[in-house]
Order: sequence, then C-alpha cells, then structure tokens
Amino acid sequence: MNKTLMIQGTTSDAGKSTFVAALCRIYARQGLNVAPFKPQNMALNSAVTPCGGEIGRAQAVQAQAARVPLSVHFNPVLLKPQSDTSAQVIIQGKALSAMDAQDYHAYKKKVAEAVIDSHQILAEQFERIIVEGAGSPAEINLRQGDIANMGFAEKVDCPVIIIADIDKGGVFAHLVGTLALLSPSEQNRVVGFVINRFRGDIKLLESGLEWLENYTKKPVLGVLPYIHGLHIAAEDAVEQQQVDTTAKLKVIVPVTPRMSNHNDFDALRVNPEIDLQFVYANEFSDTPLPTADLIILAGSKNVQPDLNFIKQQGWDKDIERHLRYGGKVFGICGGYQMLGREILDPEQIESQLKVGKGLGYLPTSTTIFPNKTLTNVTTTMTLGGMSVDVSGYEIHQGQSAIDGSYQALLKNSESTDGLISDDNQIAGCYLHGVFDSAQAQIALANWCGVKVSEQKNLAVIQELAIEKLADVCQEHLDLVNIEKLLTGWKK
Repeated sequence: MNKTLMIQGTTSDAGKSTFVAALCRIYARQGLNVAPFKPQNMALNSAVTPCGGEIGRAQAVQAQAARVPLSVHFNPVLLKPQSDTSAQVIIQGKALSAMDAQDYHAYKKKVAEAVIDSHQILAEQFERIIVEGAGSPAEINLRQGDIANMGFAEKVDCPVIIIADIDKGGVFAHLVGTLALLSPSEQNRVVGFVINRFRGDIKLLESGLEWLENYTKKPVLGVLPYIHGLHIAAEDAVEQQQVDTTAKLKVIVPVTPRMSNHNDFDALRVNPEIDLQFVYANEFSDTPLPTADLIILAGSKNVQPDLNFIKQQGWDKDIERHLRYGGKVFGICGGYQMLGREILDPEQIESQLKVGKGLGYLPTSTTIFPNKTLTNVTTTMTLGGMSVDVSGYEIHQGQSAIDGSYQALLKNSESTDGLISDDNQIAGCYLHGVFDSAQAQIALANWCGVKVSEQKNLAVIQELAIEKLADVCQEHLDLVNIEKLLTGWKK
C-alpha cells in the first residue's frame, strides 16, 4: 500500500526541504522505493528533468537523496516570479504564460487537478511519497483553494508533521500558534512535531518539550541539532558568507531582483581557495562593486529589467573599470545575454521593453521567444589553457546570435555554446552548473591568473552532505514512532 507523509513548516526556511531530503535518504537506505513531492513551489532555482521539463531545484536534491531519476511529477506546479505581482506558471514541467495573483486564483482548479494527477501517478510507481509543504499552513489569506499545504493533505488524506526552527527563537509560540490557526480537521491530521537547528544541552529543552506535548496532545518526534558546514543546494534563499581574506581567487556576484539559479555558485563557495561574495544594492546609498579577480553575472528571470537595475546602481561603470584594470567577467545564461549588444523582446515576454541595449562586451544579439529551451548538456569547456568535461542544464527563453567569427567556450559533437572575447577578458554561456566540477574550477582560476588545487566535485560534496544529514536525522528522530503513526494513520 502506498503511504504519503507530508512535512509542513511553521515558517519559510524552517527546514522542510532538508527534512524531506533526509527522510528520502533514510527510506532509500531501507530499500523502499521513495519519491519526493512538492505540490506547489515558488522559486527561481530550478532543474531540468530527463524529459525536458522544469521543476524546483529542491526537488532535484530530494530526488538525489531518494536515489531516483528526476520527474516533472515531483513538483507539478512551479511559480517563477517575474515581478512583485506576477509569475510564470509551470505545470508538470511545461511553462504557461505569466499570471498575476487574480488570474492564477481563477486558474487554481486546473492547477489542483494537475497536482492530484501527479500525486496519483507517483502513488502508482512508489512505495512511499514524502511531501514538502510551502511556507506556512497557517496563512489565513491563502487558505481558500490551497493546494500547497493542508488543502493538499486533506485532499489526499495524509498525515502531517510540522517542523519549526528553534534557532530563530519562539519555537513553542510558532508550533502552538500554527496548530491553533488550523481547522479541527487539520489539527487532527497533525501527528507530531520536529524541532530543527537546536544548539546546546538538550536537558535544558526537556521541560519545554514536556509542556508542548501536554498542551497540544501531540508528540515531539525529534529534536535535530544545528549541523555546521552542511552543503546542500538551497531552494531559493541566497546566504551571504564571511569574507575570506586568505583565499587565492576573489569572485563577486552582483545580486539583482530576479536573479535565478544562484546554485551555479555553490561549487565556488565551498572551495576553500575561492572567496565568492554576493553584492547587494543599498537603497540608501551607492554600493560600488568591490575589487575582485572575477565578476560573474548570474542568470535572471527578467534579463532586461535586471540589466537596467545593474545600470541604475552604477555597476556597469564598475564593470568597465574592473575590465580596464585587467579583471575578468563571466556571464551565465541571463548574465551572458547582458554582456551582448542588445536584447530584443518583440512579444514583451519578460518586460515591456521591446528593444534593450546590452553592456556591449560580446558580439551577440539576444531575442526572447515564447518557447523555453530546457535541456541537459554534457560538453567540453576550453578556458584558461585547459579543456575540461562539464555537465549541466540550460533553461532560457532567449536565443543569442553571434556576429562574425568567435572562439566557442563550450563544444561537443553536436553543438557549441558561449564564447570568449578576443581580448580573453570576457566569457559567457548558457550552461548552468558549468563550474560544478573540480577541473572546471581550476580552469576558471587559471583564466583569472590564479592557481588553485583540485577539490571535490560539487556532486560528491552534496552526496556527502545528504549522507551526513540522514545520519543525524536517523540518530535524533523517533523513526519507530513515525513509522507507527504513518502506517497506522487514521484521521
């Protein structure tokens, strides 16, 4: 019999994604055929499935934890914000047009049908489904037509565990308040709590746990410790880190409002010889880009508006100065498009501007088309005097034409992608994950005139992190009670 368990959180970033990943690995270790599932995800980080569909990045990590290939049914609804009021709607891997909140609400019935359809497909293929909620189930204004939290749980009749982050403070108020704002039917569906990111002596928490269980009549199924140095791709949050003055290669990434797929930088961030810093604009004063060996322009959901943002901050002048002093610039996907001469959007898919001027450093012209390119790629990158094998994925609606002869950055037997400028200072391509391999990082550093030693590939680092996460959860969760509550579930 298929068994579905849903993990909901008291807040965003409570630990739902990593908890689901941990349970997927724990059940996979037990030999169960397990699948992750997130009914609705709002994120700008995504991944490409083997069939050419698009799902949230977190579900790709969870699939790795479950040791199963990616499927569009792991995340049937993905919303990619295009502005403060609208988002591109992706249903079962395929992009529809952008919708504002009112349009999306009117479309909710079809969305709900897709969610239930995907869950049913997975229920026929897997022994267990571990579901991740979105945000908090206690958002009163979002309850009507909910498909992301309790609305889904009620529809498929599955039990729910609620997780809360004690590191932020107020964990008992979060848990009790969340439970209190649920309907009686939804409260009955909650089988227990998990407290996440605990630091210190567990004995100091025991009286609070006892009170919580007595007050709510719900068991605490585990207290997970704060895990330091856990390198698992984030769903959407961009975490800043301390400046490392001892690093050999200094990299900066300007943060724009619709920056996407920032997990492109995870491999560089965990390399101890590379200091990568995200630079945020200050709304009250100018924030010039600091000195660095390399500036990377990231992908973007809305390329022209993000490029305009860069110009508004004066960062285009900082990039010009950086190049004048011999620095390097690399663009990925939307960042690659920004480095070209112009961006054409005749159907106004990404913005109201039909013709926009790029930074003009590469001989390219990009046109935005309705259909999106979604593909996994294995190719060879030639950079810094090295040719190295790289793998990744492409997600873009723009197609770039190159004017004249050029040196391709990526090349395989079927195609080329990207280019390197004639002066060898600027490069770009569409490939997300281009720096994930250790050899690619060495080639990038060589291109910047810096020698770094070989580190582990990002895939290896992430696999070790998943194993560590599962080990910790296996030690600190009451898995016997969770299994009993799941298999004996009866509302």
